[in-house]
Amino acid sequence: MSRPAEAGLVNWVTIVWDDPVNLMSYVAHVFVTYFGYAEEKASELMLQVHNQGKAVVSAGTREQMEIDVDAMHSYGLWATMEAG
Repeated sequence: MSRPAEAGLVNWVTIVWDDPVNLMSYVAHVFVTYFGYAEEKASELMLQVHNQGKAVVSAGTREQMEIDVDAMHSYGLWATMEAG
């Protein structure tokens, strides 16, 4: 069982899920704009979302992943976080 001090060390991930609403070009644009990914990386992640239904777009502390999930929601994307 983890102690609270160890909880911050757990790696968390933000997952963006495919949806029927957003254009692929818009999803790639969000990845470039928010995460600062190069166009090629953003396109790879967007295609993973489109073809596989989801993609891990960031990893870090729980607090940072909460911020990233909220940001994806503000862009209109479906995103969740989970412990990695």
